[in-house]
Amino acid sequence: MRSFHSALNATVSGVTVVTTRVGGRPLGQTVTTLTSLSDESPLLLVAVSGEFAAAVTERGAFAVNVLGDDQAALAETFRGESPEFSDRHWWPVGGGALPRLHGAAAWFECRVERVVPAGERVLVIGAVTRAQRGTASPLAYVRRGYAAPLAA
Repeated sequence: MRSFHSALNATVSGVTVVTTRVGGRPLGQTVTTLTSLSDESPLLLVAVSGEFAAAVTERGAFAVNVLGDDQAALAETFRGESPEFSDRHWWPVGGGALPRLHGAAAWFECRVERVVPAGERVLVIGAVTRAQRGTASPLAYVRRGYAAPLAA
């Protein structure tokens, strides 16, 4: 529906790369659907797709890397089904060694709580086990392009 896509292009989303690791192999996918569901028991919702959704479900854990405003090229790197995930992009963090991307504006480590099929995506609700804010400003996505958000 053309009017739906046109209206949706007027919304601003943060840009994240959701990562996991299965069989020692790091995997990631660029995602613009990130929602906080609860503060008291910290929960995040992300929408992922394809083989990556299956990998997150299999692993039972994922990380959310909120990209910095200078990381648009990295967002493009992780848009495909099988992105090139080189060692220069990440380092392992925590006992589960989830991939954490260099230069991210924020990072969350999550345990999968629930998986809900929804259209061509899978909604994954994760219980946040660790979180850290970086120094970068976040990257935004609006009108089919990347932008630095307006200063607060």
